[in-house]
Amino acid sequence: MSNLLWECLQVTLNCLWHFAVSFVYLVLPFCKPRKDVAGDIVLITGAGSGIGRLMALRFATLQSVVILWDIDEVNNEKTAREIRDKGGRAYSYTVDLSDRDSVYQNAANVKRDVGDVTILINNAGIVTGKTFLDCPDKLIEKTMQVNTMAHFWTVKSFLPMMMKRNYGHIVNIASSAGLIGVSGLADYCASKFGAVGFDESLRYELSAMGKDGVITTVVCPFFINTGMFDGVKTKFPLLLPIMEAEYAANKIVDAVQTKQAMLYMPRILYLFLALKGCV
Repeated sequence: MSNLLWECLQVTLNCLWHFAVSFVYLVLPFCKPRKDVAGDIVLITGAGSGIGRLMALRFATLQSVVILWDIDEVNNEKTAREIRDKGGRAYSYTVDLSDRDSVYQNAANVKRDVGDVTILINNAGIVTGKTFLDCPDKLIEKTMQVNTMAHFWTVKSFLPMMMKRNYGHIVNIASSAGLIGVSGLADYCASKFGAVGFDESLRYELSAMGKDGVITTVVCPFFINTGMFDGVKTKFPLLLPIMEAEYAANKIVDAVQTKQAMLYMPRILYLFLALKGCV
């Protein structure tokens, strides 16, 4: 009984400590220590457009070496040229993230051409926008391959060296639809729930192995104005606004620099998730 009480006390004190630290950072965000990412090798999937492109530009201004992966060769190279024209270092690779062999082959190419990735951002994603029964099997498989399985293959490619050095950061961009189911997005929600679960399990595994120098961050935003959800409207624009891509990209980069484990946007999602747990 005494051991049980001691364990309960430890858990309670640990929770109180983390709550206190989180509250201080909420009220005084400028107190958070910020990581210098200059010289880090940052790989971003889906870097040819949207928030992937914007994150690449932001990391380049912070003096990171940027690796750009996208199936869209033209726009991906366009992002790379924009970074190079401003004096940054960028390397573009045409990668089909739904193809495991393409991921592994290009990961080997990156290691050969540039070096070991220290910050990996799994950003690429697709959405079918069809109800479950109207969605062809091939599209369901594609959604799972890009939105979930690609995370497994990219992390498998670059995590071993991060663990060896006990240094690195993995960002898995999911969605608010990976926290709460949405009608008409069954395949998309399932894929994003998978990304959230993968990130959480990976974080616990790394901690159990004493690899606390390798950080993971899961990002769960509401709809972002990138064209992926064109025509989508929010019923509660003040509580759940459709966010601008530049705002979302900057918040994700900030989360990397402050080693934030979870980033939900907008902040009201933290409350919604807590309320869901009480139902």
